[in-house]
Amino acid sequence: MMLPVQVTFRNVDRSDSTEELIREQAADLDRYYSSLMGCRVVVEAPHQHQAGGDHYSIRIRLTVPGGEVVANREPSLHSRQVALKEDQRTKEREIEATHKYLPVAINEAFDTARRRLQDFARRQSLDVKSRQGRLKGRVAKIEPEYGFGYIEAGLGYQVYFHKNSVLDDDFKNLRAGSPSRSG
Repeated sequence: MMLPVQVTFRNVDRSDSTEELIREQAADLDRYYSSLMGCRVVVEAPHQHQAGGDHYSIRIRLTVPGGEVVANREPSLHSRQVALKEDQRTKEREIEATHKYLPVAINEAFDTARRRLQDFARRQSLDVKSRQGRLKGRVAKIEPEYGFGYIEAGLGYQVYFHKNSVLDDDFKNLRAGSPSRSG
């Protein structure tokens, strides 16, 4: 990571162990995207409950070339509590229990950040791939009554295609065994 990790605490007492956990999790993100330029983490306790303890919100902003990847983990109603009638809910059961423990909330937030970073890396790698000449194959199977077929590619696998993807509206002239052409 080119820039240091910035950690901000709001309505939460700063602790060395919490900050160390955040820095370890942030350093681990380099395994999933090596061009990571920076990481800002905000740890917040938006709800102060006397009996139920603190509930933590974690926001992670990762700076990457060309933009940002953001992951938010907010305390939410537990799925079982959502199904209950309004008068059956109580304050102490309202927030999902995992968000009452700061290390668990941090781990969940970084899991979300990791998945979003991996998605960003996948999308970016598809953008930079270049085609090596024209794709070649042959029509392996055609289903004219349903409007689709399969092209057998060079590596022995078949690729589905729909009649709307055929160039020059030429689906009706395709036959099994005929060469495919790409544009």
